[in-house]
Amino acid sequence: MTNLFTIGYEGAQLADFIRSLISCGVDTLVDVRELPLSRRKGFSKTPLAAALKEHGICYVHNRWLGAPKPIRNRLRETGDYVTYFRQFNAYLETQSAVLEKLAKDYAESAVVLMCFEKDPSECHRSAVARELARIVAAEPVHLQVQGGSRRGSIPKAPRLHSGQGVPAA
Repeated sequence: MTNLFTIGYEGAQLADFIRSLISCGVDTLVDVRELPLSRRKGFSKTPLAAALKEHGICYVHNRWLGAPKPIRNRLRETGDYVTYFRQFNAYLETQSAVLEKLAKDYAESAVVLMCFEKDPSECHRSAVARELARIVAAEPVHLQVQGGSRRGSIPKAPRLHSGQGVPAA
């Protein structure tokens, strides 16, 4: 992976979310929710994939990197993040082949791992990013959605290709 990011969409508007991805040069979003559904408009699998495609960003859902329901339910019941991450990390150890494949398939991509929580310290995506970073020898960057728009479209940004960039002054 050329770059590894994470992002949560909690409280975000879709336009601001996509603008944040574009500004960081993301070309692939990996949805690490076990179930890619959301009550937040635009963030369920099909509409999110369509919106991202309009801006040249590839959408990939990988349910095997999501937190399994029993682990999520225990967190909801107890609020104990230490136990949650201990259990999720144990689960994640069983998914090494999934992580290896993801690293191989998107070796030339700027990838963002997406889940719901705004704070990465409260989200399993930080554990996924840590393990993926070990494989690809990259430092994950946790993004925050920037902006404050209520509505509106996103202007199409020009896509940079390999070898393209801003000329040096």
